Amino acid sequence: MNLFKLKEHNTNVKTEFTAGFTTFLTMMYIVPVNGFILADAGLPMDAVVTATALITILATLFSGLWANTPIAMSVGMGLNAYFSYGLVLGMKIPWETALGIVFLSGLLFVILSFTNFRVWIMTSIPMNLRRAISAGIGTFIAFIGLKQMGMIAASDATFVKLGDFSQPTVLLGVLGLVLSFVFYAYRLKGAFVFSIAITSFVAWMSGISPFPTNYLSAPASIAPIAFKLDIISALSLSLLPVIITFLITDMFDTLGTLTGIGARADMFQNGTKEDKSLQKTLEADAIATSAGSLLGVSTTTAFIESASGVEEGGRTGLTAVFTAMFFVCTLFMLPLFKAIPSNAIYPVLVVVGVLMFTELGKINFEKVDLATSAGAFFIVILMPLTFSITNGIAAGFLVYTIIKLTKREFSDLNIGILTITLISLLVFILQG
Repeated sequence: MNLFKLKEHNTNVKTEFTAGFTTFLTMMYIVPVNGFILADAGLPMDAVVTATALITILATLFSGLWANTPIAMSVGMGLNAYFSYGLVLGMKIPWETALGIVFLSGLLFVILSFTNFRVWIMTSIPMNLRRAISAGIGTFIAFIGLKQMGMIAASDATFVKLGDFSQPTVLLGVLGLVLSFVFYAYRLKGAFVFSIAITSFVAWMSGISPFPTNYLSAPASIAPIAFKLDIISALSLSLLPVIITFLITDMFDTLGTLTGIGARADMFQNGTKEDKSLQKTLEADAIATSAGSLLGVSTTTAFIESASGVEEGGRTGLTAVFTAMFFVCTLFMLPLFKAIPSNAIYPVLVVVGVLMFTELGKINFEKVDLATSAGAFFIVILMPLTFSITNGIAAGFLVYTIIKLTKREFSDLNIGILTITLISLLVFILQG
């Protein structure tokens, strides 16, 4: 165990084991949730569930051994929804090409992880716009969750309207949503897992969904999706903004997660050349994204649920190793996952969306200028309205830069912002 330097981190095997199990409980929901989301894009759910479990095991294990940090990794919420509903269903991009986009963004992240680019991009973009991006993704996935549950529906007159709450499936979604919020509010470990379990049980007992006949089975083959990515088709000028969107969003998500967890565990705070933990965790995240696309899933990233393990005392990569070991169980739970009704799953998207949206509260709109306020507004509002993270980011940076140029506040503009603005302009030119 000297590999993990337990004594230096004031921890022990028992503490790391408990922390690993806690992290597993809080993020186990991602396996069935990702299966449902990517299945909507046409990928076979059986293969996606196995691939999600595999990349979670491999990425988390690699993170623990390579970076020696208690950071678990899996398929990221937000970008998996964008993959299915924004690219495949919205832009009509084949899922094989979408996987190629994920691979290329991950490859760029791998290359840039070994440079100072991450520092440059993070210092170039104002913190308030970064917070708006997180909040915008929150509104996007919450909108998807509400739509999939039937709580909102399409309308010819007003585009959207309230759904039909007389339908048992919609009421089931409401139950799942209430349970998710209540359990999370009480900081129950595995809140999402318990809400899914109880909602599913109610659906089975009431006859809304058939009761599962089997609970365990051998892992399904990932052959239908593994190595099916189409990199050649993804190498298109029109898809460059999408690749950049995946890259930037993954980078923001990862750095935001690591910053939050690091503050609690006193990690990633040193900032010296001797402190390689942040650098190695970023490298693990980037490599996992490219590896995940090869297996057939969307962007892999560090999970904020790792904070639950940190709260239990996890301080080293042994926590992540134990988490990966527990996820082996999910490889054999396919029949149970398939029996879960969709409206027990989609409430999780709404709650995660709300949690991401709270980043907007950190922006003091009374003190920021018009450029920041307008940029943040367009980022947040256009992601759900256009069903595209790319469009939201592009519109927000264009508005921000135009107002800054008009007011001749050139000192607030740097090469990073101008580069993203030019890419944002390319988004609308290519769409036109």
